[in-house]
Amino acid sequence: MKTRRETLKQSAVVAGLLASTGLFPGQAFAYNKAAFDAKSVADVVKAFGASAIVESKDVTLTAPDIAENGAVVPLGVATTLAGVKQILLLVEKNPNTLVARFDISDAIEPSFTTRAKMGQSSDVYAVAITADGRALFAKKEVKVTLGGCGG
Repeated sequence: MKTRRETLKQSAVVAGLLASTGLFPGQAFAYNKAAFDAKSVADVVKAFGASAIVESKDVTLTAPDIAENGAVVPLGVATTLAGVKQILLLVEKNPNTLVARFDISDAIEPSFTTRAKMGQSSDVYAVAITADGRALFAKKEVKVTLGGCGG
């Protein structure tokens, strides 16, 4: 039986070998610091190279009206728009506005669910960014009764 330390060491060696041969996905190392550090919805969208956001009925956001526990708020996002390259989930009043980013291709259905941590009641945005740089969104206010982000 392997120890945890041996397993971690072997995993690091395998990841290093894959990275050196170019077989490790480049996306695994992708990180948009400007988007993660942004403190507003507009700044996050700008960091992904999109224009000003416009509300759209083609983007849907599923979120509870009231979240009893801000540590695990279920969120869902989907779109029927063509040419979408990314979908973002944003929580306006979180310390970091960007909650999740989903990269889209023609091979997948643009519909995702996840859970987010929310420290207080806030507007939640689902933003679809198209290949031509448009940003379309749906928004919903979620009231949090028990904080999750340090609350």
